[in-house]
Parts: sequence; structure tokens; C-alpha cells
Amino acid sequence: MPEHSSWLTLLLAHFQRTLAHNAEGIGHTLLDKHPATWRSFEPLATAVLIALLLILVSLRVRARLSKTEEALIPEDRLTLRTFMEIFLGYFYDLAKNMMGPERAKKYFPLVGGSALFVFFSNVMALLPGTPVATSSLSITMGCALVVFVLFNLYGLIENGWGYIKHLAGPAWYLAPLVFLIEMISLTVRPITLAVRLCINMSVDHLLLSIVLGLVAIVIPLPLMLLGCLIVVVQTLVFAMLTCIYIALATEHEAH
Repeated sequence: MPEHSSWLTLLLAHFQRTLAHNAEGIGHTLLDKHPATWRSFEPLATAVLIALLLILVSLRVRARLSKTEEALIPEDRLTLRTFMEIFLGYFYDLAKNMMGPERAKKYFPLVGGSALFVFFSNVMALLPGTPVATSSLSITMGCALVVFVLFNLYGLIENGWGYIKHLAGPAWYLAPLVFLIEMISLTVRPITLAVRLCINMSVDHLLLSIVLGLVAIVIPLPLMLLGCLIVVVQTLVFAMLTCIYIALATEHEAH
């Protein structure tokens, strides 16, 4: 995907120069033999920072909700707690409508966690010069593979070997062909999930950076509004497809 510079790029470059200087000082030349491409670490560093931020926010909100008197009384202004309640409440209703109340409650940690990570990573695309984790195929593929492994695991736990049997179809004489088609379909799911998110966020962030570099700040405002829509829609699509994959994997054969 197209590369762009950011403050994190400069920080990693400074870290690289410091390591090289120290390595020369102690007589090692590993950096010369194996040059590091520090730009490739930028999406991973951003993803780790966002994950740590979400953990801190979750602990903060959990601490507030652990107090019974505060948990029962909604706050009268938009705070971190109210935002998390509205955000997670919306995606919980989405999961409940697609999977049913019981399965939504059971599998919502994956849906809600994915939605939070993707949303906050996408929001970074609205800030030119800021690294966007979801504009890297390695990060989006990692998210998609987590979903892929877990929904297949949920299917095996829920249906046992009937989940594998279901992939072979109802007729034994068509089992090899149907199983091959189903395996291709399963393999394509994480690829499409990752590529769709990566391309949309890369193009959005790159286009916004180019426009802001060419014209005044007021003119790109419509483009930023479009970017806000893309951020929300891509988060919704990722969460919705996660719900669909879990629902299909955990659906009982009788249904």
C-alpha cells in the first residue's frame, strides 16, 4: 500500500540511528548486515498503542461501573463511560439481532473487542500525519485471522465433529466436491475481510493527506466528513461479518 510519513516514522528512525550508534560503539555490525526497515514496524507499534489504550479505558470504565450507585445512574453528559455504553450497546444489539440473545451474550467479547479496535484504528485516518494501523494489510490480516480461528473454534465447540461433517454437505457422493468448495469459501473469508478494510482505510488516509497538503484547511472539510462515514461503515462491516461468521459456525444442524 502507499507509504506516508508520520511522527511515529520519525521516532522509529531516531531509534534506529541510536541503535546503530550504540552497536558501532561496542563493535557489533548486525544492523549493517541486516538493515531494519523501521517503517514496517509503524503499523504494529500503532496497533499495540491502541490496544494498550483500549485496555486502560476498559479498566477505567469497569472501575466506575463496579460502584453500584454510579452504575445504575446514567451520566448527564457525554463522557468516556457514556460513549462506551452507547458504542458497545449498539454492537450488542447488532449481535443479538443476528445471532440471538444467548449466542450474542456468549460471543460478544470477540465482536465488541473487534469493533473497538477497528473503530479507534480507523479514527486515526482522520488525522493527517498520524499512522493508521488498519491501513496495513499485516494488521488487518491479523485481525481477520483472529476472527477466522475463533469462529471455527466456536463451531467445533458448539457442534463437535458435526461442524466438519456439515462442510461435506448432505450427500456422501458429493462430499469431496462440496468439502473443497466449503474449504475455499472458509479460506477466502479472512482474506476478503482484511483486504476490504485495508484498502478502504489506506485510500481514505492517503487522499485526505494529499488534499490537505495541496489546499487550505477549510476546503477538505467535506472530504473529512466522508472520511467519518468511511470510519463508521468499515467498523460496522467488520463487526457485522464477524457476527455472520459466528452465527453460521455455531448454528445447529437442525436449523
